Amino acid sequence: MPGVGCLNFRQLCRVKNLFSIGDKKTFERKVRPEDTATFESGTVHPVFATFALTRDAEWCSRLFVLEMKEADEEGIGTFVEVKHFSPAFVGDTVLFDAEIDELNKNNVNCFFTAKVGERLIAEGRTGQKILTKIKIEQLFNELKQK
Repeated sequence: MPGVGCLNFRQLCRVKNLFSIGDKKTFERKVRPEDTATFESGTVHPVFATFALTRDAEWCSRLFVLEMKEADEEGIGTFVEVKHFSPAFVGDTVLFDAEIDELNKNNVNCFFTAKVGERLIAEGRTGQKILTKIKIEQLFNELKQK
């Protein structure tokens, strides 16, 4: 977020330094009918939608944030990049692996893969920043007033 640097880092957050670059988290999703590529016009394909895959990739990376943040802090997404290579079908189990590839104060960036068995479904990167809940509320209120 522009303007939210770490000049006042101690006031913004007190991130627990629990992880290092290369640390990993995993998450499994059994693809459900509600995870398929369905839009306002109807179902496009009865397979794991890119937007649902993106949600779960971000969740897998967020597992780091849940352990790092204090009770008065929260993570906020800063970016998501997804390359979707292959379908996953309803009933398939997709294994997400997130690996920290950049860790800088209150910024946690991860590379992720999503696989069904050995088949690569997708890969990409996610970013999150940890801020105090008060700081996030202030930022949101400032934006609402514009």
